[in-house]
Amino acid sequence: MEILTAAGNHVHRPIVAIERGGFRNADYVDQMSRLLQKYDVLRSRQIGTSVLGQPLFALIVGDGPEKVHINAAVHANEWITAPLLLRFVEELAAARSAGDPCGLDAVTLWAVPMANPDGADLAQDGIPPGCAWAEELAAWNGGSGDFRRWKANIRGVDLNDQFPACWELERERRGLAAPAPQDYGGPHPLSEPEAAALAGLTRAERFSRVLSLHTQGKEIYWNYRDREPQEAEAMAERLAAASGEGSDGSNGSGGGYRAVKLSGSDAGYKDWFIDEFRRPGFTVEAGEGVNPLPVEQFDDIYKGLAPILAEFIRG
Repeated sequence: MEILTAAGNHVHRPIVAIERGGFRNADYVDQMSRLLQKYDVLRSRQIGTSVLGQPLFALIVGDGPEKVHINAAVHANEWITAPLLLRFVEELAAARSAGDPCGLDAVTLWAVPMANPDGADLAQDGIPPGCAWAEELAAWNGGSGDFRRWKANIRGVDLNDQFPACWELERERRGLAAPAPQDYGGPHPLSEPEAAALAGLTRAERFSRVLSLHTQGKEIYWNYRDREPQEAEAMAERLAAASGEGSDGSNGSGGGYRAVKLSGSDAGYKDWFIDEFRRPGFTVEAGEGVNPLPVEQFDDIYKGLAPILAEFIRG
C-alpha cells in the first residue's frame, strides 16, 4: 500500500498539524472535525468519555471485513503520537478519496488517536481550572507545577498498566499503591474510563491485529509471555523493515526501527490483547530522545512511522 500526499496535479495540503507548540485535545477535536467534513470515506464513533468527561473518539476508514486497530496518546507526555496517527488517517482518507484503495477494500481501520485527552492536556498546560483533583495532582507531582513528564491520566493512573494481563504481577513489580505521574496501575484493572473504553471497543470489534503507538526508542514489541501467534515475530520484522534500510538509522532520523522481544512487562494494552485473543499485537515506540519529544521532530518521525503503519494495515 502506498500512502499518497498528492492526487494528479493537486498537492494534498494536510489539515493535521501541530500548532501553538503542542497538540491539545481541542486541537485534535477541531482537526478531526475538519477531516470528517472534507472526506466522506472517513467516519467517527464515540467509544467512551474520559475522567473529565471529554469524548473519546474512534475514526474509521475502509470497507473491508477484516478489522484492525491503532491507538495513540495512551501516555500523557507522549501526546505527539496523536497527531502522528491522525496525519496517517488523513493521508489514508485523502488517497482513498483520490481513487487509491490503500488496501482498505479488504480491511477496515479503527483508529483512536487521543486515548488520554485529560492527561495530554495536563502534560502540556498543567492543572486545569476548577479541576476536582487539583490539590491531589500537585501532591502526586511532588509539588511541581511542571507536568511535562506526566504519563498517567488525570487521576494518576498509568493507562498502559491498566489491562487484565497479569495486572497483579505488574503492580507488585512497579511497587506503587497510590496515584503517581507514571507506573501506578490503579485500584483494579480497567478502573479508568479511558482504558475501559479501549478494552470495550476491542472486545466489541474483535480486531485481527492491534498496534499501540508510543514514544520513544524506535522499537517494535511483538510478544507476550509466549502467548503471541506464530506469525507475530515475522510480522514485527516486516514492520521494522518498512521504516527504512538497515537498523543503524542510515535512512535518516525517521527510519531504523527494530523488532524487540520484550520481557518483564505486563498489563499493557498489547499484552492484554495477545493474552485474550491470541492474535498479533504490537507496541511501536516512535522516534528517539526524551519524552515529550520536541515538535521539531514531527516530520522526521512521521516519515519513518507512516510506512510501518501502512505495512501493519497490509498485514
